[in-house]
Amino acid sequence: MKKYIIGIDLGGTNIKSAIFDTEFQTVLERSDPTEAASGPSHVLSKIRSIIKEMLFELEIDHTAVRCMGMGIPGLLNPDEGVSIFSPNFPEWENIHVVDEMKSAFAFPIFIDNDVRVNLYGEWFFGAGAGHKNIVLITLGTGLGSGIVVDNTVLYGQTASAGEIGHMNMYREGRPCRCGSSGCLGRYVSAIGMVRTFIEQLELGHPSIVQGWVGDETHKITAKMISEAYDHGDVLAIEVMHETGKLLGFGLSNVINLINPERVIIGGGMSAAGDRLLNSVRDTINSHSLKLSSQVCKVVQATLGGRAGMVGAAAYANKRLSS
Repeated sequence: MKKYIIGIDLGGTNIKSAIFDTEFQTVLERSDPTEAASGPSHVLSKIRSIIKEMLFELEIDHTAVRCMGMGIPGLLNPDEGVSIFSPNFPEWENIHVVDEMKSAFAFPIFIDNDVRVNLYGEWFFGAGAGHKNIVLITLGTGLGSGIVVDNTVLYGQTASAGEIGHMNMYREGRPCRCGSSGCLGRYVSAIGMVRTFIEQLELGHPSIVQGWVGDETHKITAKMISEAYDHGDVLAIEVMHETGKLLGFGLSNVINLINPERVIIGGGMSAAGDRLLNSVRDTINSHSLKLSSQVCKVVQATLGGRAGMVGAAAYANKRLSS
């Protein structure tokens, strides 16, 4: 009997779902609104319905599914299958995701953090393929990361290893939801860069972006800053470079500590490309250990929005095989 593997990438906006064959070729994929505001029971019920609909559409019996992997945002216990806390999901605390899924499916189910399943995707099939020491950074509304050292994904005692976004960059900086302040992610995420840009506007520095949004600065996005950069906007260029430099300082510490071959930049903000990454690379070259920086390349992720789905499937297959 031909076997299949399911990968689910649960995001705050969309649930991305895919069915793969055992060679990880996509058989079917889809994206559905998460509707997180309706609560965890609604979201998990929706995921169960999506899986059933996909299997029905392909005429695949449940017994043909080898396993399923799920990427869940926030803190979790992957061994117990419990999502401990997810900051962007209301009432999402100590949810036994695996048990909720097993109420409808008999095949093995595994969960992991959403960033780590992206890491598995890029490591096995993307920009990290063929390398054994990797750091993945996801730049979106926040900064997430996953780490591979000597072909082993780092988890730590509470499965929260790799919180590079909470590296303190300023003793007394912007407050962070983690309870600290001055965290790297408060500056180099999309939200962080936009905040820096708005702060400079408020100090009187002009930008063509003002003509695009008027007084409604809350409409400014990281994409707008990239577009202004391409128009030669001085403020956009300065903010992009400053954001890249700060990320470079953070990654210099990471490179000195972990000694990776690849630092992969993913997430929505990675679309800025070399506008951002040239400053990152220059800073790393100037401030990290020469021996370490010479063997490390900073590259863009290659799988885009599909990394979480294929990574979740690959993670589940790896767990089942180990």
